[in-house]
Amino acid sequence: MGGIGRVTVLGAGVAGLAVARALARKGAEVTVLEQAPEIREVGAGLQISPNGARVLAALGLGEALDAVSVRARAVELIDGETGALVHRLDLSRGGPEAAFRFVHRADLIDLLAEGARAAGAGIRLLQRIETVSLKGAHPTLTLAQGQEVGADLLIGADGLHSKVRQALNGTVAPFFTHQVAWRATLPEAGGIDPVARVYMGAGRHLVTYPLRGGALRNIVAVEERPRWAEESWSLTDDPLALRIAFEGFLPEVRGWLDRIERPNLWGLFRHPVASRWHGGGAAILGDAAHPTLPFLAQGANLALEDAWVLADRLACAPPDEALPAYQSAREARVRRTVEAANANARNYHLSGLKRGVAHAALRLAGRFNPDMMLRRFDWLYRHDVTAG
Repeated sequence: MGGIGRVTVLGAGVAGLAVARALARKGAEVTVLEQAPEIREVGAGLQISPNGARVLAALGLGEALDAVSVRARAVELIDGETGALVHRLDLSRGGPEAAFRFVHRADLIDLLAEGARAAGAGIRLLQRIETVSLKGAHPTLTLAQGQEVGADLLIGADGLHSKVRQALNGTVAPFFTHQVAWRATLPEAGGIDPVARVYMGAGRHLVTYPLRGGALRNIVAVEERPRWAEESWSLTDDPLALRIAFEGFLPEVRGWLDRIERPNLWGLFRHPVASRWHGGGAAILGDAAHPTLPFLAQGANLALEDAWVLADRLACAPPDEALPAYQSAREARVRRTVEAANANARNYHLSGLKRGVAHAALRLAGRFNPDMMLRRFDWLYRHDVTAG
């Protein structure tokens, strides 16, 4: 491992657990520090696109992913007010290697945690970090209880409000996009088709797809609004606010929203991609390095890619060479993905003449060149960081 020694990972989310397994399989002594009393996730779904699935397969977790996910057949873009199909993306044409999957976030976290432990990584809970110092010979962490912990190499997988990112880059205020998102899951006794449906309207859209074999319906609803909302994954909102926001949508959409009793709400903020991903014996990855809006469903997938590349570079060179090589390998791709996600938000929320023109163009493309829209993102989905 290029003489690394001990590796301390902050955060037991997708990024932290994936990099812990990747490094432990390469012989590193890895300890994951997690502030929560248990490894758990607020119930919600996410999408694993082929670029992320390739990493899980290379980590030896492909069969585990298959067991807990739903293979996606298509994405349908639908006018939320009339129900008219605007465009359909066929996701089944690429074969198993190009499969898109829907998975419950808690199930992904569970398989990654089990994978990290099986590879030899240790996971310590109730480890709330107060400060991170990168000014000494090695990174130093101060815990809430007051004790100090040193690390040969510190990896910050500590999310949007990363203390490691702050130690590397200082504090930068995020920009509120004037969009908020609600999340919820609903039980569905009859099962659901393996299709992601995006219901689009002026200034708002709603995405739904199945989880756990179709037994659950995942819902993410986004609205543009002038009022600020906190950037948190654990806030709950009055379900009436959600229903009012989508009262002009189809009856079937309103029917789903009528069943939601405690939707989670969070404000969507744009954070700049970090300028420094490493320094002082530390590195960052995932949301700590490059938070992205959810409109391409790439947050977890980029975190998986980061984990593979970081572990791969550390296996080949000492940290002072490996960490710059890691950022160099990842930064341009990440920036392009973040910008593409920003653009998707605008496209879903068109109104008036722009909306009519855009929908007509999509219908025309669907008739004469149905794969065009998906091929526009070949650079994203067909990419394979595990190929070297």
